[in-house]
Amino acid sequence: MKAFKTLKNDFVANRWQILIGLIALLIVDVLQLFIPRVIKYAIDDLTSGMIFPSRLLLYGLTVFLLALGIGSFRYLWRYFLLGAARRIEKALRGRLFFHLQTLSASYFSRTKVGDLMAHATNDIDAVRMSLSLGIVFLTDTIILGVLTIFFMIYIHPMLTLYAILPMPLITLITLLFSRVIHHRFEVVQKTFASLTERVREAITGIRVIKAYVLEEREEKKLSQLSQDYIQKNLSVTKVWGMFFPIILFFSNLSMVIVLYVGGKLTIFQSISIGDFVAFMSYLGLLAWPMMALGWAINVIQRGGASMDRLNRIFAETSEIFDASAVIPLGPLKGNIDLKGLTFSPGDGGTPLLQDIHLTVKQGEKIVIVGRTGSGKTIFCNLLVRILEPPKGYLFFDGIEIHGILLESLRKSIGYVPQDTFLFSDTIRENIAFGKLDATPKEIEEAARLAQIYDETMAFPEGMNTVIGEKGITLSGGQRQRIAIARAVLMDPPIFILDDALSSVDIQTEERILEGLEKFLKGKTSILITHRIAPLRRADRIIVLEQGRVVEMGDHQTLLNKGGIYTGLYWQRQLEEDLEKNNTGIVE
Repeated sequence: MKAFKTLKNDFVANRWQILIGLIALLIVDVLQLFIPRVIKYAIDDLTSGMIFPSRLLLYGLTVFLLALGIGSFRYLWRYFLLGAARRIEKALRGRLFFHLQTLSASYFSRTKVGDLMAHATNDIDAVRMSLSLGIVFLTDTIILGVLTIFFMIYIHPMLTLYAILPMPLITLITLLFSRVIHHRFEVVQKTFASLTERVREAITGIRVIKAYVLEEREEKKLSQLSQDYIQKNLSVTKVWGMFFPIILFFSNLSMVIVLYVGGKLTIFQSISIGDFVAFMSYLGLLAWPMMALGWAINVIQRGGASMDRLNRIFAETSEIFDASAVIPLGPLKGNIDLKGLTFSPGDGGTPLLQDIHLTVKQGEKIVIVGRTGSGKTIFCNLLVRILEPPKGYLFFDGIEIHGILLESLRKSIGYVPQDTFLFSDTIRENIAFGKLDATPKEIEEAARLAQIYDETMAFPEGMNTVIGEKGITLSGGQRQRIAIARAVLMDPPIFILDDALSSVDIQTEERILEGLEKFLKGKTSILITHRIAPLRRADRIIVLEQGRVVEMGDHQTLLNKGGIYTGLYWQRQLEEDLEKNNTGIVE
């Protein structure tokens, strides 16, 4: 039950609904106990021969009214208790989603999407079940069970003692089974997460699977995981399957005792026939709380296991956060200073960037080049704090980066990463993602500047065309240009393109750069590229090699130097000449 402490505020917020539901449930339990009493009086009157049809009609009407009350209040407890559980489920799912958005990129690099989907669906559903039916079963066990025993004692205390003799054994068995169920259900949830991840990955990579004709192999992999999931569920079912027969055995054992002892008491007229029938009815009612205890333990244990998993996520903290002393600032101007920046991965391995000294002035156009793995993307991720830079080495407008609100920092930077991501929405909504209040004219201008407007308007629905998941219905170049339009629409003082033109043909790239020329005037821009065209437009070129700045200067100066930049330049020049001559290559 400790796992549910994190839901304290949700219980408080729904306290009145829960209270009304519990009161209605209590009334239902109490009303059920009066029906055997009515039957007792009816049978006693019948056996005595002193009864009239009008009295029988009164007994029947009483049972009818009790049944009507039970039905009405049962509706109320279902409405309020199950409704409160649904609201708590909604709040929990929202809190989980919000918390996931606060976590650092490193968390998602070590966590499977399938695991997170299992948490957001299976685990939260198990928690809801424990908060709704679990509470109901537990309440029935306590309230209905105690009151039933009280009514049985009222009929005959000694007979009640005989009837409840098996109960301590039921409690002991329940405690033993609950521990096993809790452990095995955690294993089931983990297996479900692996199965979900496998399905997600196969669907995402379906084109690759088809291209390599590996459908049968993927089906076998999924079949193995499905079989493993079935086996884990069967391990829970085996334990759970033994639980109810044992509960029912001891319940029927009580029935045997009452038939024998109660029958003798009736024969010797220690109790009336009506009392005997009422007592048997109460014993039948008592069987439900015994069973409800088993249901409650199962549902609450499953919910507790799921809540434990969710709490482990809530316990995760972001490595990147705003310091308490951060002062809110307006948009940044665009001056950037790196003073000996060195960055190593979290495991303290070889530095990915080493002793970077660099000053970028407001409005300056910087191009960064280097071989694969030289640290270009790491550099960009540090600027927007997707990766956490060490303190005291990176400054914006003279302010150390950790002294700037993350929101202010990221709103001041239009960042287009290497791997562009588009949502399953319209092209218009994807472009306006960073500026929800953008006017249609602003969206159109951003699309024109990114050289995507004409192609967009050629679609049947134009800007309102809904693109597939991750923009799969578009070409790589189209996806990149929509991402550029998204950043342009924000109109930030700092603009970073991390190889964001790699899928665009040379002619389109030239048009985009020409369009950006006016847009970037007065803005600080950092462009990572493997293309030739941006190099000639740069105020300064930075050459990275194994995480170090090995060369710096304008295009002509570096070309005359005959160093690493010269080799990279002529290699790329040859590749672009071949691309231009090969008319079969299209974007």
